[in-house]
Amino acid sequence: MQNGKNPILLLSIGLAALFLLGFLLLVTFGARSYRDVVDSQYGNMDARGLNAYIAASVKANDSRGAVSTEDSAFGQVLVVADGESGYTLRFYLYDGQLVEDFARADAALMPEDAQPVGPTGCFSVERSENGLFTVITDAGRTLLCLRSAEEAAP
Repeated sequence: MQNGKNPILLLSIGLAALFLLGFLLLVTFGARSYRDVVDSQYGNMDARGLNAYIAASVKANDSRGAVSTEDSAFGQVLVVADGESGYTLRFYLYDGQLVEDFARADAALMPEDAQPVGPTGCFSVERSENGLFTVITDAGRTLLCLRSAEEAAP
C-alpha cells in the first residue's frame, strides 16, 4: 500500500463503474429501440385505420345494390346505401382528407359539412365483374368481397 491507496480497491471501483456505464448504455439503447418500435406500430395502425374504417362501413350495410361508385366534381365517390331509409354514406376525397358524408341519396355533396376520416392523397375504388371492390388510398389497397354480390351471382 502506497499513500493509503489499495490497487485492488481502485480496480474494483473501476470495474463497478464500467459495469454501471454498460448498464446505462444498455438501458438507453433499449429504451430508444422500444420507442422506435412503438412509433412504427402506431404509424402502421394509423395507416390501416383509414381502410379498416371504410371496410367496416361497407360491410355493415352489405345488402344487394347497397354499394356503388359515382363520379363527382371531387373525384370518385364510394356510395353505401343505408337500407331502405333513403340515406347514403358517401366517401370521397376533399382537400387532402378522405371524408364521409351522410345525407339523402339525391342530395348534393357537401364537403364542408362532411366528417373527415383521415388524411390521404389519393382515393379510388375499382369494382370487378364478380362484385369485388378494391379501395385504394395512401395506406394501400383493401379488397372488399361483399356477401350481397355472392347472393346475386347465378
